[in-house]
Order: sequence, then C-alpha cells, then structure tokens
Amino acid sequence: QVQLVESGGGLVQAGGSLRLSCAASGRTFSNYNMAWFRQAPGKEREFVAGITWIGGTYYKDSVKGRFTISGGNAKNWMFLQMNSLKPEDTAVYTCAADRTAVRTAPEYDYWGQGTQVTVSS
Repeated sequence: QVQLVESGGGLVQAGGSLRLSCAASGRTFSNYNMAWFRQAPGKEREFVAGITWIGGTYYKDSVKGRFTISGGNAKNWMFLQMNSLKPEDTAVYTCAADRTAVRTAPEYDYWGQGTQVTVSS
C-alpha cells in the first residue's frame, strides 16, 4: 500500500553535504516508523537513522552529529540531511517504513529502490 521513492543522491567532495528525500505515496507517514539504511559494495545493509511515528530519533554512532533525520509525522516526505560527509559514507541509501517499530535490522514492511551517494576525497 506504500510506495517509497528516494532522491537527492549524487557525487560530493569529502566535507560536503547532501540532503536525501523519501517521498511516500499510497499512505502518509502517519503512524509509520521510518528509517534510512545504506549498503556499500560487499557489505551488509546497515541501519543509518530512524524516526518513530511520534518523533523519536535514532542514529548509527558514526553519523551522530553529522546526519539529521526528519519527517514521519503525518507528512508524505522524510529527509536525511547529511553534513561533513566522509568517503566511508559512500553507499546506496534506501528509505524504509514499518508499521510496528524502528528496527536496526533490515526487516521493514516497505522499501524504496535506493539512491547512490558517493563521497570523494
């Protein structure tokens, strides 16, 4: 019932910024828990940031203070503001939605197709 589409990825110099967007259709973000995951070549998909339907936020330790997740409060958009980007942030970033909870495991009800983020140095 929910379709998610990411945008905003691209190539950026280390230290630069990008803002990823996740657009939802079919349903609003009301009562949904949202998250961003990423996957680099040869790596497992990993949790980056999440936001509960009441606004609580969670971050992977390595992105704390650099990334900010917003949305998920009855709006059809979710964002990931990424500042001070590092080469190790390079990955395909995917948004996800779940009816039950924010999970660090990649076990969500709905997934987008992903957007590539490449950070050069």
